[in-house]
Parts: sequence; C-alpha cells; structure tokens
Amino acid sequence: MKKMIFLLSSLLFFSFSTADVGLTKEERKLAADFLTDTKNGIRDAIQGLSQAQLTFKPAPDKWSVEDCLKHIAMSEQMLWGMIEASLKNPATPEKRSEVKFKDEQVIKSVEDRSTKAKTFAPLEPVNTPFKSAEEAMASFSKQRDKLIEYVTTTNDDLRDRVNQLPVGVYDSYQMILFIGAHSNRHMQQINEVKADPAFPKK
Repeated sequence: MKKMIFLLSSLLFFSFSTADVGLTKEERKLAADFLTDTKNGIRDAIQGLSQAQLTFKPAPDKWSVEDCLKHIAMSEQMLWGMIEASLKNPATPEKRSEVKFKDEQVIKSVEDRSTKAKTFAPLEPVNTPFKSAEEAMASFSKQRDKLIEYVTTTNDDLRDRVNQLPVGVYDSYQMILFIGAHSNRHMQQINEVKADPAFPKK
C-alpha cells in the first residue's frame, strides 16, 4: 500500500510539474491563431500575382514581392533555429528578469513599420537559397505548419528559455509570436509594393 501511495504521489507531482512549465490553453490558442492568421495573410497577399508583379520593384534599392517572400521564408528557418537551440540548453529562470516586453508589445513593436531596419546579410533575398517566389512560399508554408503543430502540442518550458536578439531579449514563447509578427510586418511591405502606382496591372 505504501508503495502504491508513493507511486501515485510521484505521478501527481510529475503531472503538476509538467503543467507548470507548459503553455496555458490561452497561450497556445493565441499563438496558434496568430500564426495561422499571419500565414493566411501572406497567402492572400500574393494570390494570383503574375511573374511581372512578383518581381516588380518600386525602386532599384527596394524589395519586390518575391524578395519579401524569400526574406520571410529564410527568417522563419533562422528564428525557429534559435528557439530549437535554446530548448537544447537547461532552462534559465534566473534570466527571466532580462525579458522586458509583454507578449502584446512584442507583436506590436515587430509589426510597426514606422521604424525601418536593415536585415542581416544571410537574410537578404539575394543570399537565400530560394530560386523563386514559389520555392520561398512552399518553404514558408511548410515551416509555419510545423510551428503551429509544435505550439499546439508542446510541453516544453518556453518561458524559461531566453533568447538575445539585437532588438531585445525574449523568452521562447515570445520568439514564436515574433515569427508571426515578422511575417505580418513584411505582408504590409508586400501590400505597399502592390499599392505603388507603377505596379504592373497583370
């Protein structure tokens, strides 16, 4: 009987410990819905565009729709790679104090295109491995679907894995929100390109 009580106690302790480090239902839903909505936003923004429209640049130093897609797809891979790397290391709850942004602030700040920034060389469209908008979109969709599945099912401790970016310190859950907000930022850019007066009619 004592052995049975011990086993039950251990099971209950393990269950509560897992629940403590995992995401709440609300966090899962927020992230999954946000990732899905922003994926659909990219899809809708490029749907039906011709090759001339995909490659049109408002100016020589500006990105085309295709350029934006290549950058988005490569960024998805890089940012997820950072999350994966952090999950391979022990949790660092002592670094939680370094995270200064609330979840909604992460989304708002990344999506805000009033502040422009130059991307890293590996994320420049010309330096990505994608040969076309179709390749980039296929990679983006596949990676995003994997991320949605991950955030829906994982019990990883995302809050106590902290990531340092040039623009701030984020926990790994916020990094997932960052990914969604980043694609939304460039969806806005795509729509700006499409709104240019010289954008091809077909």
